[in-house]
Amino acid sequence: MPTTYGYVRVSTKEQNEDRQLIALHEVGVTDSKIYIDKQSGKDFIRPQYKKLLRKLKKDDLLFIKSIDRLGRNYEEILEQWRILTKEKGIDIVVLDMPLLDTRRGKDLMGTFLSDIVLQVLSFVAENERTNIRQRQAEGIAAAQARGVRFGRPPKPLPDNFHEVYQRWKGGKITGLVAAQECQMPMATFRYRAEIYEKAKLL
Repeated sequence: MPTTYGYVRVSTKEQNEDRQLIALHEVGVTDSKIYIDKQSGKDFIRPQYKKLLRKLKKDDLLFIKSIDRLGRNYEEILEQWRILTKEKGIDIVVLDMPLLDTRRGKDLMGTFLSDIVLQVLSFVAENERTNIRQRQAEGIAAAQARGVRFGRPPKPLPDNFHEVYQRWKGGKITGLVAAQECQMPMATFRYRAEIYEKAKLL
């Protein structure tokens, strides 16, 4: 007997999968047959998706909420769709897009229309992913231009830094000795000394 499965993907562990689960429950998919991945859709190296792929047999039915839940990489979505429908011989239903229901239109025209819709939607999904990356890059660049600093804040200077810096600057000790007295790597001492001087804290 064919088995009905559902696949759910959210990009991060913080995102909620309830909306996708409700949609799958409404079409009769049981929790024991739903596979959930909480990671990016950039590729298909996902533990639950791989597990689902091993379970699927010919004539099984797979429901997903929308095409971007399957993935966001245009070429890989098309390749996985081919593997699922041609190699595995299963049917796929994309709930948000009734045209993407391989149970319908098994004739040449139906398959042709399904393939066109899939290619368009796959392209849109990847294009949105590209746009998100571009918006993130632009946002980071704009923030950096405003003086926002990313990454871990620097550790506070040691209490003896000013005194050690003065002796080093006056040529009384070497940079190596100064770094050791401040318990810093040599490169870090020189970097912090440069910032210290620029900030005119002396």
